[in-house]
Amino acid sequence: MSVAEGSDDVVRFQVPGLPMAQGSKRHVGHGVMVEMSKKLPAWRSDMQLMGQRAMAGRELLYGPTSLRAVFAFPRPLYHYGTGRNAGRVKDSAPGWKDSAPDLDKLVRALGDALTGVVIRDDAQICDLAVTKIYGQHPGVMVEVRSLR
Repeated sequence: MSVAEGSDDVVRFQVPGLPMAQGSKRHVGHGVMVEMSKKLPAWRSDMQLMGQRAMAGRELLYGPTSLRAVFAFPRPLYHYGTGRNAGRVKDSAPGWKDSAPDLDKLVRALGDALTGVVIRDDAQICDLAVTKIYGQHPGVMVEVRSLR
């Protein structure tokens, strides 16, 4: 998949970087809420930028949509061998990332980033398939498809 591509009813793009989850917000007074994660705004901005590039000036997708996403994370050092096997992933190393961040919170960040950029509103996502893995290139691969 190229970094950004799309047709009239499908938008695909890849966002490099460490995926950030959208967690809780905290109240700072006077009705103002701020994100708890300081890194989330930059990650959301990166997703929006790549979404805009993939849209290439097209109209937002309206109506029911399908979202496919693969979130890839860097492997911890203990997944690799040592000595002459340094740099090689151990056979026993898992492919699935079953630790933080929560998958649903990653999807929340992505859905909010897509809103007003690729789709009208993230409430129109009717079909969802997401994966959280260890990968060689951290980031997220996204496909949004109109179900009309």
